[in-house]
Amino acid sequence: MIEIERKFLVNSDTFKSEAFNSYTIKQGFLNSNKERTVRVRLIKDKGYITVKGKSSLDGLSRFEWEKEITTSEANSLLSLCEDGIIDKIRFEIKSGVHIFEVDEFFGNNQGLIVAEVELKSENEDFDKPSWLGKEVTGKIEYYNSQLSKNPFGTW
Repeated sequence: MIEIERKFLVNSDTFKSEAFNSYTIKQGFLNSNKERTVRVRLIKDKGYITVKGKSSLDGLSRFEWEKEITTSEANSLLSLCEDGIIDKIRFEIKSGVHIFEVDEFFGNNQGLIVAEVELKSENEDFDKPSWLGKEVTGKIEYYNSQLSKNPFGTW
């Protein structure tokens, strides 16, 4: 139940031609406290509720628990979320043995594109695609919970 991931900015849209899957995500936060967040997501015809704990000092790992819920439950919970619902398209790209999830944001976060890769350990090596830009792992302003409060478009 510990998530280990690294996060990067994306320096071009060439990742789109490498994607094997893409889908829209609508998400909101019932709680966006840095000690713990409670996120609600709607992806296609499925809903999810996720609880995340406080990040490690380097931002590489944190507790994560997720449960699938119905779309009706997800829509009801989204109506209770804090202001700042996030809309994005997620692209999945295989790179070596890893899959990068690249999020292209819309609305108040238009123009932001972030890639994440989940790892099995904090020191695990991975292939870095050419479109991968500056690393922003641990930079709180790039957490979705913070983007809902302080959108990229206002920076």
